[in-house]
Amino acid sequence: MMLFRKVLVLVSLLLGGACYAFAQQGKDSLTLRVMSYNVENLFDYEHDNLKDDSEFLPDAQRKWNRKKYKRKLNAIASVITAVGEWEAPALVGLCEVENERALTDLTKRSKLRRQGYRFVMTDSPDERGIDVALLYQPGSFRLVETQFIPVILPSKDDRPTRDILHAVGQLQNLDTLDVFVCHFPSRSGGDKETEPKRMAAAHILKHAVDSLEATRRDAKIIIMGDFNDYPENRSIREGLEVEDAYPTLSSYDARKLYHLLAGNARGRNDYGSYRYRGEWGFLDHMIVSGNLLQASSSLYTVPGKADVYRAKFLLIPDTRYGGELPFRNYSGVTYSKKGYSDHLPIYADFRLLY
Repeated sequence: MMLFRKVLVLVSLLLGGACYAFAQQGKDSLTLRVMSYNVENLFDYEHDNLKDDSEFLPDAQRKWNRKKYKRKLNAIASVITAVGEWEAPALVGLCEVENERALTDLTKRSKLRRQGYRFVMTDSPDERGIDVALLYQPGSFRLVETQFIPVILPSKDDRPTRDILHAVGQLQNLDTLDVFVCHFPSRSGGDKETEPKRMAAAHILKHAVDSLEATRRDAKIIIMGDFNDYPENRSIREGLEVEDAYPTLSSYDARKLYHLLAGNARGRNDYGSYRYRGEWGFLDHMIVSGNLLQASSSLYTVPGKADVYRAKFLLIPDTRYGGELPFRNYSGVTYSKKGYSDHLPIYADFRLLY
């Protein structure tokens, strides 16, 4: 009877489409795949009077229209499906989404419609109207609470930026998971000149994390998104106080934050999610609380279970610097209907014990 119940539970979870079976490691377990992706300008084609979306309208220079919009939706849906290896990743953090209509069309009217995603997104004061969002499989992540954390920038003359999305959910084993999706201020205007903005965002995020760890005994935290900074930059090292997670490291502090990809990227210019002047690097990050790197945890991962999704269909030749770079929709104002984004997606697999 006990074996029958275990099989029944496993079958019901698989039918939910949220996770796929993971190798047995002493207890029944599933794999929870978490993905982060800057989709680069997922705008609809209608004007929002409250936002500066004029660049992505039918009468603009890019001639953005319904047909191009639908192609973009299906392209992003194809990437999400491919990253899940033809299953739906349980959680998908998205950056550069204009509004709820774009997310509704993505989850209900694109190739992704059969996956059953729900979503939550910010409504930030960003002048262009781009926001961050979290797609989630309700069978694996039952949304309990959401919080939109405003990022107050150092100068009153700074243009407003994206809020940080904090989503709290309950997993199948009844554990609570806190997920933060971020898109820090851009580097437009110069790396050093704009660094204080990203430091401000990092300090605000770190305060939210510290508050969780102060009030919850075993806060399980995943942070992802586009930080517009590399792992060695101050916003990551000093603002968030993130350390690298290495495959050879056997002990992690439960209350510290660790970068799942930076250790493997250290000293390399051929590995990353974003390419700038011929060199790959990570503007996109997957950061976890140290307790998620402890093998005794009911939700557990290792650095080797995180990677960049570097499929050939997402890359094109870099004619200037050699090698390859992400295949985007627009190069300047030149449109390619086969393009996707100027970023590659990243992902991590977590073992969930139940």
